[in-house]
Amino acid sequence: MNSPVLVLNHNYEPLNICSARRALMLVLGGKAEVLEHNHAVLHTTNDTIACPSVIRLGHMIRRPLPNVKLSRREIFRRDHYTCQYCNRSSADLTLDHVLPRHRGGAHSWENLVSACRTCNHRKGGRTPEEARMRLIRPPFRPFASPYYLIERRMHGLGLEEWRKFLPASFQTVEDDQ
Repeated sequence: MNSPVLVLNHNYEPLNICSARRALMLVLGGKAEVLEHNHAVLHTTNDTIACPSVIRLGHMIRRPLPNVKLSRREIFRRDHYTCQYCNRSSADLTLDHVLPRHRGGAHSWENLVSACRTCNHRKGGRTPEEARMRLIRPPFRPFASPYYLIERRMHGLGLEEWRKFLPASFQTVEDDQ
């Protein structure tokens, strides 16, 4: 009952990922229809129900574009898990404030970058110019695509029956990971 289910809007646009329990409640309540089933089966006293894998809502849901939340993981994702000073990929990254906080630097998208421990230690409490270090690219607030929430939750799921409902650009991102 906890298996993931892809929820599509009335126009077949991916909206969310929910549990099979929530999906069955939507289907049995007449608010959604099942488009694809997975391998699991739910047994009731009178019936056997195939668990859904993809459902489509019966009415259109309008919602604004999501915002990318400022977090350590999202900074690393934005910077492609590379140090923004020496351009080395590493699993052992730290966050660096371009303008140090004790000098008035904000804890914001435009002031945070990924840095390896060596570069972060070398820079210390100075600006990159004072430390004679150069940023690979300036920090920026990332754009959140309409599929941002699904991308974050889908990592590692890779369900085959979902592929035909996801845009081709999203599938290539998933294949690369």
